Amino acid sequence: QVQLVESGGGLVQPGGSLRLSCAASRSIFGIYTMGWYRQAPGKQREYVARILSGGNTNYADSVKGRFTISRDNAKNTVYLQMASLKPEDTAVYYCNAGRSPVGAGMYWGQGTQVTVSS
Repeated sequence: QVQLVESGGGLVQPGGSLRLSCAASRSIFGIYTMGWYRQAPGKQREYVARILSGGNTNYADSVKGRFTISRDNAKNTVYLQMASLKPEDTAVYYCNAGRSPVGAGMYWGQGTQVTVSS
C-alpha cells in the first residue's frame, strides 16, 4: 500500500505561480512512476505530467513549458511547479503512483484545489 498526500493548492491570479507537493508514505520513486492529474468541474480527470522511475518526464501539451514535475527522493516527495497559470488550469489536482510508465497507476491522493482567478 502507498498513501499519497497532496498539499500546496490555493487561489492564485492569472499569470501567477504555485507549487504542489505530494508526499508518499514510503520510498517508491525508484520503482514507481509518479504523476499529476487534474479534474475541472463537469469534466473528466485528465493527465498533466509524470516522472518515471529513471527520472524522465512527460507533460500534457496544455501545460508544456509552464509546468515542471520534479521529485526529492530523500523526502519521498514529488512536486508540480506551475507557472503562467491560466483560469483554465482551475481544477482539483491529484497525485498518482503506479508501476507502469504509461497511464494512471493504482494509487491516488485525495486531491488539492487550485483556483486561478482575478
